[in-house]
Amino acid sequence: MEYEGRQHPELSQELPATVAQARARVRDLVDSMPPERAGTDEGLTDLLLVTSELATNAIRHGGGLTGFGVRMEADGIVLTVVDASPRMPVALLREEGYAGPGGFGWPLICRLAKDVAITPLPGGGKSIEVLMPLR
Repeated sequence: MEYEGRQHPELSQELPATVAQARARVRDLVDSMPPERAGTDEGLTDLLLVTSELATNAIRHGGGLTGFGVRMEADGIVLTVVDASPRMPVALLREEGYAGPGGFGWPLICRLAKDVAITPLPGGGKSIEVLMPLR
């Protein structure tokens, strides 16, 4: 998904203030879809989990959520999260048996999403766009 320099008309003018509000926006879109397009409960669970992880990462590690959008496409839901940090997400290497907090979200996002695109933004920050199948 290439959109370098592209404007994001689907990004909400009003940003979610919390991760719960981000999930609610995604759920509202899915609830508005025709039943044959809405997918399975498992697909919705995966979509909401990825939403939570991306929004949490933007808030905790990305300098804040600066853009948020969700839209329906032919092959799934596209979720766009923009934050203020130019730092790219990383998967942390963990020793076997590690059970501490953090470091599991990005690998989970990459595993559940059909496609992931990270675009550094000219004024700083980055946009992460994921395509989530609804199965």
